[in-house]
Amino acid sequence: MRTIILLIFYLIAIILVSPVLLVFWVLGKKEPVLDIGRWVMGVSRRILGLKVEVEGLENVDPRRSYVFMANHVSFLDGPLLFYIIPQRVRVILKKGIFRIPVAGPAMRFIGFIPVDRKSLSSGKRSIDEAVQAMKEKRYSFLIFPEGTRSNDGKLHDFKRGGFFLAIAAQTPIIPVTIKGTFELMPRGRIFVRRGKIKVIFHPTVETAGRTQADTPALMSQVFNQIGT
Repeated sequence: MRTIILLIFYLIAIILVSPVLLVFWVLGKKEPVLDIGRWVMGVSRRILGLKVEVEGLENVDPRRSYVFMANHVSFLDGPLLFYIIPQRVRVILKKGIFRIPVAGPAMRFIGFIPVDRKSLSSGKRSIDEAVQAMKEKRYSFLIFPEGTRSNDGKLHDFKRGGFFLAIAAQTPIIPVTIKGTFELMPRGRIFVRRGKIKVIFHPTVETAGRTQADTPALMSQVFNQIGT
C-alpha cells in the first residue's frame, strides 16, 4: 500500500513540478532543482516508513568535494543517499534511466552523467566528464563501486571506474556503508517493507598525490572500510 501511495505522490509531484523545472531550465538554475529532488526523496522516505540512523557525518566537510562510495544492495540506496548526504551530489547512472520523462532530462540538466555499462569507451567518456565537473564546478559524486546491486546482500568486487575518477580529480573518497535496505527491498522485490536503516560515513580516504598505480591499494582500503 505504501509503495502505491509513493507512486501516486511521484505522479502528482511530476505534474506540479514540471512547470517549475522548465523555468529553472530556462534560467540555467541547477541548484534549486537538486533541492526539489532532495525534498521529494525526503517525503518518499516518510511515506515508506523508513527510519534512518546516520553515523559519521562529522567526516563530511561541506566545503570540500568528495567521491562518496557505497555498497549497493537495494533500489532504495541511491535515493536514500541522495537525500542523506549533506551536499548536492551528482551521480553517474546507466543511460536508460535518462529516458524517463521529466526526471531524465532534469537529471541531465543538473549534472548527472549517463554511462553505457557495456561500452568501455562510454565508461571512459563518463569518467572524463565527471573529472571535468569536479575540477571546474567542485561537484561531488556518488558512486556504487560494485557497479550493480548485490543479489545476496554481500559486498562484491569493485569496478575501477570510481577510483579512476577520484585519482584523476585528486578528490578524497568517503566510504559509506548501508545496512538494512537489502532486508526491506532486495533486488527483484517491487514493494518496500517498512523498517530501520543505518548509514555510516567512514573517515576520508585521501587521494592527493596518488596515481593510477595506487588504484588496487585504494580499492582494498575502501572495500575493507565499507565491509566493516
